[in-house]
Amino acid sequence: MSKKVLGRGLGAFFPEYEDESEAGKKKTQSSSDITPEERANVVLNIPVAHIRANPSQPRKNFNEERLDELSDSIHQHGVIQPVTVRYLGEKRFELISGERRLRASKLAGLKEIPAYIREANDEQTLAFALIENIQREDLNPLEVAMGYQRLIDEMGYTQGEVANKVGKNRTTVTNMIRLLNLPDFIQKALRDEQISTGHARALINLKDSDQQKILLKKIIAENLSVRDVEESAGKLDKKNQQKKKKGSQNGKNPFLKEISGRLRRTLSTKVDVKEKRKGGEIRIYYYSDDDLERLLQLFENID
Repeated sequence: MSKKVLGRGLGAFFPEYEDESEAGKKKTQSSSDITPEERANVVLNIPVAHIRANPSQPRKNFNEERLDELSDSIHQHGVIQPVTVRYLGEKRFELISGERRLRASKLAGLKEIPAYIREANDEQTLAFALIENIQREDLNPLEVAMGYQRLIDEMGYTQGEVANKVGKNRTTVTNMIRLLNLPDFIQKALRDEQISTGHARALINLKDSDQQKILLKKIIAENLSVRDVEESAGKLDKKNQQKKKKGSQNGKNPFLKEISGRLRRTLSTKVDVKEKRKGGEIRIYYYSDDDLERLLQLFENID
């Protein structure tokens, strides 16, 4: 259980903070006498100038208007919930979570801010920052996706492990990471809240960039629902597959095309001849038992 010790100075836990006047009055405890356990799990008032931003912070965009509102609130009521930091040594702390509160406190002119100090390595710092923001819904979907991807790339987590860390199911994590594969113009629309995560996921199914742009404009102009976009994307994708299939058939080996035609006329049924790396295959279709019997008789009569 954490200890709230706001009534005691930093020097009680970090002797390097003991000022010269205090040091002259009494013998201060040396830094080596303080155990790591005593430096963690406490809440202290820390100079804001001694707290550096978290380089692992997944959030990149901060709404200035909301920061001003939070700053006004802090100016009137103070910081209700402490930020979380880790001690780096030499009077330096690194923020783990609570960057909005730290920024707003600086805007409000605070010199110190209450902070919960905990032991955390680089991996835990990134995970804490990501989890805290996700739980507060402070990140946009792309920032969440980038946070997940960083846990995979930098910490070596699997998608399943990421899901366990952030309290989501694996499918949710996978779908969020897929958003990073979207082209820039769709990511921008998602970041600017012109479309939702559901719209973006539906657009992923379209591989044609021009079709994505057309459908994106339609989403914004006509305020299409996610279901509408899924249906439109599905129809366009189906047409693309049909064109691709037709193009593939048109590009068929002329010799094999001729053979397929001759067999079709001879057998009076659909016949496909496919070329493979070695040889090929002939596929003959029948549509009833009688049709199969007719084909068998034709083959038996071949001399």
